[in-house]
Amino acid sequence: MTDWNERYLRGETPWERGMSAPPLLELLEKVDPQIWGGGAVLVPGCGTGHDVRALAAKGFVTLGLDLAEEAFRRAHAHPKVGGEDYEIGDFLDDGWREGKRFSAIWEHTCFCAIDPSRREDYAKACAELIIPGGCLVGVFFLTPYDPGEEWTGPPFPSEVEELDSVFSPWFERETAWVPEAAYPGREGREWLAVYRRK
Repeated sequence: MTDWNERYLRGETPWERGMSAPPLLELLEKVDPQIWGGGAVLVPGCGTGHDVRALAAKGFVTLGLDLAEEAFRRAHAHPKVGGEDYEIGDFLDDGWREGKRFSAIWEHTCFCAIDPSRREDYAKACAELIIPGGCLVGVFFLTPYDPGEEWTGPPFPSEVEELDSVFSPWFERETAWVPEAAYPGREGREWLAVYRRK
């Protein structure tokens, strides 16, 4: 099991790019803000909170969640830009989710970081937290499975067909596209999708 806090303390954080995910910024410019609903937005696995602040800067009440205390500390060290807050917690923990509801979830690097055996748990957690009619909005890092390769992650590989399958019990995909904006090295390897809660 990955010790995320230790990785922050050792500086082993290749996902930390010092800025918001370019596909999120593209999404915020191109897509009707109604997809976020009228309530709070959750960002699981938010790290140091760049995406949380990008959403808050657009006027959304946003909660960033992470397992790592060091990520939480660094997120809090940034000046507030709007209605954002942070918590330490486990998105997959039933106790953390109890009584919480959000109009949307922004997914970026959390799905690919969890063991693939828990992806149905992830989808179920999203379904429990998002109100009916709300949206799971995410950028997914696509890596095709190679049957001849033993994959050790994180990140773990995923494909569009798997994403649709794992979310389909609770969500319908409304739209998806390959974003024009990407971190260097990820061009054409990411996929933006909006799943509507049934």
